[in-house]
Amino acid sequence: MNGVAFIGLPGSGKSTVGRQLSKRLSLPFFDSDQVIERSLGCSVKDFFEREGEARFRDLEEEVIDELTRGEARVLSTGGGSVLRAINRERLRSRCKVIYLRSAPEDIYRRLRNDQTRPLLQVADPLQRLRDLFSERDPLYRETAHFVIETGRPSVSTLVNMVMMQLELAGVAVATVSRR
Repeated sequence: MNGVAFIGLPGSGKSTVGRQLSKRLSLPFFDSDQVIERSLGCSVKDFFEREGEARFRDLEEEVIDELTRGEARVLSTGGGSVLRAINRERLRSRCKVIYLRSAPEDIYRRLRNDQTRPLLQVADPLQRLRDLFSERDPLYRETAHFVIETGRPSVSTLVNMVMMQLELAGVAVATVSRR
């Protein structure tokens, strides 16, 4: 087991919760989209517009393969990483996968002014989120070991919920501090 991987829709809190969990577990944190941006020297949004989704998914597949090998870590994946069966298989077999399940309406409230997410730069972003949820929810569920409903709890509450799931599964040792 090479750590913990977060999956879910864009804006579900994967990076935010992942960063906090990595501190709690004293493991390095990686965001697959940030790793891709560093290697490309441009934003995911710019690459997506210039090269298209298929080319982006090729790079994402390579990065997920690389990030799910080696030492244990906490990984936040791009929202569409589960679209490829090979990514789903690698994530599930190499990591404990946590699906941060968020209602499209909750995500829309959080992201409505965010211009950096390429799949939401459309006339009706809420409908786009609903469509993404319908398409991807079954794939997220297939990949995940644990599903955490995000709703509106604080980041620290979500981290505690994740820790509890990992501890119950015998993956993480209980921590003294429960902030």
